[in-house]
Amino acid sequence: MDVYVDREPTPLIALAVAVAATSTSAVLVRWSTAPSSVAAFYRVLFTTVLVAPVAATRHRGAFARLSIRDLAGAIVAGVALAVHFAAWFESLAHTSVAASVTLVQSQPIFVALGAWLVLGERLTRATAAGIAVALAGATAMSLGDAGGSAFAGTAPYGNALAVLGAVTVAGYVLAGRSIRQRVPLFPYVTVVYGACVVALFALVGLQGHAYVGYPPHEWALFLGLAIGPGLLGHTVSNWALAHLESVVVSVAWLGEPVGATLLALVLLGEVPGPVTVGGGLVVIAGVAVTTLERDRRVDTAD
Repeated sequence: MDVYVDREPTPLIALAVAVAATSTSAVLVRWSTAPSSVAAFYRVLFTTVLVAPVAATRHRGAFARLSIRDLAGAIVAGVALAVHFAAWFESLAHTSVAASVTLVQSQPIFVALGAWLVLGERLTRATAAGIAVALAGATAMSLGDAGGSAFAGTAPYGNALAVLGAVTVAGYVLAGRSIRQRVPLFPYVTVVYGACVVALFALVGLQGHAYVGYPPHEWALFLGLAIGPGLLGHTVSNWALAHLESVVVSVAWLGEPVGATLLALVLLGEVPGPVTVGGGLVVIAGVAVTTLERDRRVDTAD
């Protein structure tokens, strides 16, 4: 199959903007003093409010054509996404930004494992090697940095939450993969985000947190999470994917842990320890191998 690849700089610039916007997510969550589930709830709610009008006006017919199977799959994906946001946002209260973002961005290895275990896809030696390398790095990072780290006592718990965030976002990807072949982006995202909002709304209530009564700067942070990582990050990335080779987009996302770590260093004064840095580099290397191999197989199949 012939793939159109735009050689103009605009898609690359757009992709860089998307990665940079998404890299701000961890710092914005850290700046918030609201409970992590509340921040996650409003992040997704405000993103849904921004996306839904476009879906309703441009893709009205697509909603009517949604099958029960696709609707159920999108709801499952939305619940998985809710667990992802809740776990990842909470992890940032217990471990460093560098560790949290790197571990949650290891989701391609869990996508590959899930596709092998659940969907019966073939696992090549290169993919298996990439997974093994990434898991070795994640294991090292899960121990955290002893001594002077501000998260020395809670890092293992925070890192475990970040890994849970990676596993559940992989579930979100796998649940929606076949649906996205039949349903346009905006209707699919609207249903997924709607289910995600309902799940997070329930979680906030179960945890006994207030839904309102937060100071103005908290609402600004919630909106910033929706506009930056939510709209500029993922929406622009999806647009860039239509103009660039998938491998370029996939590898570019490996820049998010680097960007988030640099922002945390500058804005939070958070210096990652040697175990976090070393383990993080190993994780990124393993994810890169896994991603490149999966994209190579897709291109070969096409």
